[in-house]
Amino acid sequence: MSRVAAIALLLLPAVLGFSAGGFREPQRLLAGIAVWLLVAGLAVAAPRPLPRGRPALLALGGLAGLLVLTLASFAWAPLLGPAYGDAQRLALYLGTLLAATLLLRPPDTARLVEPVLAGGICVVIAEGLSERVAPWLVTLDRSISAGGRLEQPLGYWNAMGALAAIGLVLCAGLAGDPTRPRALRAAAVAAAPLLGTAIALSFSRGALLCAGAGLVVLLLARPTRAQLASAAIAVAGAAAAGALAASLGGVKDPASASDGQGALLLAILAGLGAGAALAQHRLAGTLTGTLPAALRRAIAAAGGFAVLAAGVLLLSADQGARTGDPAFGATAGRLASTQSNRYEYWDVALRAWADHPVIGAGSGAFGVEWLRERTVAEGARDAHSLPIETLAELGLLGLLALAALVAGVVLGARRLPAAAYAGAFGGMVAWAVHAAIDWAWEMPAVSLVALLLAGLVLAAAP
Repeated sequence: MSRVAAIALLLLPAVLGFSAGGFREPQRLLAGIAVWLLVAGLAVAAPRPLPRGRPALLALGGLAGLLVLTLASFAWAPLLGPAYGDAQRLALYLGTLLAATLLLRPPDTARLVEPVLAGGICVVIAEGLSERVAPWLVTLDRSISAGGRLEQPLGYWNAMGALAAIGLVLCAGLAGDPTRPRALRAAAVAAAPLLGTAIALSFSRGALLCAGAGLVVLLLARPTRAQLASAAIAVAGAAAAGALAASLGGVKDPASASDGQGALLLAILAGLGAGAALAQHRLAGTLTGTLPAALRRAIAAAGGFAVLAAGVLLLSADQGARTGDPAFGATAGRLASTQSNRYEYWDVALRAWADHPVIGAGSGAFGVEWLRERTVAEGARDAHSLPIETLAELGLLGLLALAALVAGVVLGARRLPAAAYAGAFGGMVAWAVHAAIDWAWEMPAVSLVALLLAGLVLAAAP
């Protein structure tokens, strides 16, 4: 029975994925009620209902602290509606993390986490691509702001890109895990072209960055020749499919959908997936041993340089590029552009924090601060950075609570054999990078994946 409950919990991000990612209140509220009913049942039935390890208690305490501060900020938040929504979301996250630490303890259940989460991500991505490959059959909602970028079913193109990037890291990890069945490893790498197509059609620079960061962590945690080969096959399949999809005008923009090009994309995905699976199947038993230390250092250096370069490009772009409108719509020009309004978001958020350094301006207050202080004619409700927005809205106390959550997960991860949990580590880092530069935290379908991976780590930590 506990395994059934665990699978249901692991499928929650995918279920919410088909309901605007859980961003809206009704779905988010129902999910939170269901999760806390599950926690209540576990508290009654489980012989040890609460986690005992220090990492789990620290992480759960940090997340609970964020919830308590959010509720307390009702007293000074400028608008109660956004603050109430934030509290709902945090209650859902806290219940999910607590349930995961309880349900994912058995080793056989823990083995289900990565494949079930990766499978759920692939199903959500397939739904989003359905109108591109079968425009004669499927028509999804479209927003003017997306400009043709892949946004459904979550409703936000960057979130779709981030979800696909996390899925790519999980699939690469499954393919490179020698303890997994060969069929599962081949199936995992066969999904890479689907995920790469979603990343490409989201035209999200952040998705590319977090996919790269996650893959680097995956290789450093499991530095074997087999993992490197599996990751290379997955990346090659994803890149080839993404480049071909982005070159098809009838696929790139659903407004000009073409039945013929949709069928061509479907054939490309099937062909590249089959080729990747065949390559993985043949390589699975032939590569052994670990990577040379020099190569591991080179991978770490390349990953660090890429993150540093991305940060420098973002913060050192000239003022005209920052205040101008970024390249709009489904165009590859976005990927080569340094234009972004994030600098303005962060500037307003940090100034709001300077005015309220200890307790912040109140949960949900950034939207009000932005309307009052913005220097560009663009609407925004979020600061596009979880730590910066936490500072602005909940002050230093909120940042300390967030740091406790992260520290608990990191402490738990340090106590585990890295190779066995490499996929989980990579997936969490991919999410963390995206949460630092966008508003993935507000999208439960994306953030719950990371929290369930964190629950896996906390449940296993001695």
